[in-house]
Amino acid sequence: MFQSVAHLDDVVYRRLARSHSKTLDTTMPALSRAADYSRLWMAIAAGMHAYGGRRSRRAAVRGVASIAATSLVTNQVFKRIRWRNRPDHSLVPILRAAERMPTSSSFPSGHSASAAAFATSVAMENLPAGVAVGLLAGGVGVSRVATGAHYPSDVVCGFAIGAAVAAIGAKVVPPVAPVLDESQQPTQFDLPELPDGEGLAVIANDRSGVDQENTVVDQIREALPKARILTFGEGEDLVEIADKAAKDAVALGACGGDGTIVAVAEVAMKHDLPLAVFPGGTFNHFAKDSRILSMDDAFEAVRGARGTKVDVATLNDEIFLNTASIGTYPEFVTEREKLQRRLGKRIAAVVAAWRVYRAAPRVDMKVDGRPVTAALFFVGNGEYLPRDFAPAMRADLSDGLLDVRILKSDKRGKRPRLAWATLTGTLERSGIYERMAVSKLDVQISGNKILISRDGEVDPPVNHIRFGVLPDALTIYQPDSPTL
Repeated sequence: MFQSVAHLDDVVYRRLARSHSKTLDTTMPALSRAADYSRLWMAIAAGMHAYGGRRSRRAAVRGVASIAATSLVTNQVFKRIRWRNRPDHSLVPILRAAERMPTSSSFPSGHSASAAAFATSVAMENLPAGVAVGLLAGGVGVSRVATGAHYPSDVVCGFAIGAAVAAIGAKVVPPVAPVLDESQQPTQFDLPELPDGEGLAVIANDRSGVDQENTVVDQIREALPKARILTFGEGEDLVEIADKAAKDAVALGACGGDGTIVAVAEVAMKHDLPLAVFPGGTFNHFAKDSRILSMDDAFEAVRGARGTKVDVATLNDEIFLNTASIGTYPEFVTEREKLQRRLGKRIAAVVAAWRVYRAAPRVDMKVDGRPVTAALFFVGNGEYLPRDFAPAMRADLSDGLLDVRILKSDKRGKRPRLAWATLTGTLERSGIYERMAVSKLDVQISGNKILISRDGEVDPPVNHIRFGVLPDALTIYQPDSPTL
């Protein structure tokens, strides 16, 4: 069998090497050099992350992570298994031959492995982008043969290794479902028209998010010149400002982080006004799940005068729009956000959960009367995807459900089991992890009161928490036919 493969390799290689084509002489060396050290894929990932949407950014992070893992496996494992000499590059035309011939084993092709890993990973999060990158990856594979660096089988095996590493990565950190069916599209209706923002009162935290040449407030003023914008500073009562503004407004707007959004949302509910969400924070969780992915989306929503209703979750006498957590989960959130910019949200979540879990935290509680010892306790307003402990997004903000996730701390061998379940993608079925979707929940803490995190803000310690859902309690402006 190996002799047959070697013979076929030699035949295909010689035919390609001896072919005369100005196109091959021009494109193949350039494409091969561009893929050296994965520079081509890094450049594409940087562009996707900087200028792409939500799925493109996830695809870029997943692709880069897969390249790192693939390079390690290819160079430190497969290239050491069996040495293979490089093909006779003297057969290749001088103009097409690789300028720098690698000195490592020809088998397998590292360039091809990285190309396949990146393309496969991108396709998992963003199929159209993945198809385009896949065509480019195929070109890189051909270029490695055309320039005399590899035999065809080296490239084919490299592709297989890269795709396999990407598939394993998808088990560890599952991609978010790329397509929404019609049942997951929000029901929209007409809202009050706000020509140039007239009748809109925007409560803005101009200090949110990252430093920009033009602040988000400046962008709102330029796009909606008739809107009334009220900024607040440190020590000022946000709710009081919003309450006064609501008395003569047709709609309220909130610009800032999730803490600002939830505070203004509560005032909008009180006055029965629709809310325009402007993503002026760092993470903008609620805005993204509301399908407001950019300031342009927010402006389109206001100008289009279309909207939808979303659920609001309750925690005792307070509300939250995204998530709440009990006990050690605030520590996990803090650790995750330290790592998030470098690793991406879901990979950072896995690392942060492991670090917090190593400290063996324990919170004894009764969940609807059932004793539970939890390491992490998460409650989401609506069901999140994926269904492990790295929730990324919600497809439906009006499902009437609380997404409850518990990582237990009362099981033997919990650390090895956590590692194994994470690596094999079986956490959802593991005994150390519990997930449920309910409309209400009663939690009684055993012992001392503990802190609660609610939409990024830490509330005073309590020992009894009642969670619930107010269905379709908040009306928001939303672009027509929105996407995630």
